[in-house]
Amino acid sequence: MTQAMHQILVIEDEPAIRNVLRVLLEAERYRFIEADTALRAEIEARTHKPDLLVVDLGLPDGDGLTVIRRVRAWSPVPIIVLSARTMEEQKIAALDAGADDYITKPFSAPELLARVRAALRRNVRGAEQTSALRLGDIRVDLTRRQARGPPGEIHLTPLEYRVLECLARHLGLIVTQNQLIREVWGPERLGDTRSLRVCVKNLRAKLEPDSRKPRYLVTEAGLGYRLRADEDALT
Repeated sequence: MTQAMHQILVIEDEPAIRNVLRVLLEAERYRFIEADTALRAEIEARTHKPDLLVVDLGLPDGDGLTVIRRVRAWSPVPIIVLSARTMEEQKIAALDAGADDYITKPFSAPELLARVRAALRRNVRGAEQTSALRLGDIRVDLTRRQARGPPGEIHLTPLEYRVLECLARHLGLIVTQNQLIREVWGPERLGDTRSLRVCVKNLRAKLEPDSRKPRYLVTEAGLGYRLRADEDALT
């Protein structure tokens, strides 16, 4: 699927911001669809079945979280929140409601476009269930559970593979700590962030060129983690 075929629905009540986003996205040959209210957003989403939603949380007739939850009830479409709300709890609430990523205003145009590309790639790969990762000189086959680098085979534990698999299903996007714990350890272990931190630290020691400056297993402060394969790096 080419960029020209991707439809992006922008849900934003500020006309000036919608115009900026229109210029940015159409310059990249995306098809731009817009809505300025929560009610209009759901109508446009159901009518056009877009490939990606960009959602502002502050809408005149409701909260963007409601839009996210309603869309999530019937669609797995990638959702990026673009909001002036910067508090950690607000970001976590959006991600827990079903958003895939969160960008704060004012935003960087190159970063926004990179997040859009990552979200669209994740959507295309969804049916393929990403099974192979390239992290610099290291190759990880998640299906066979094999990892190799220049020195040879790299041993990952079953727990480390499960964490990596969960992150790989959302390649380039934020995965909250609770989501990782729920999927890897089980719902009865929610809140056990220490075990997750230890596991991520061990993965970085095995997979990162410099574990003190992670390039691939990136921490999103207060939220969770983001896995970047080489093609998803922003730099």
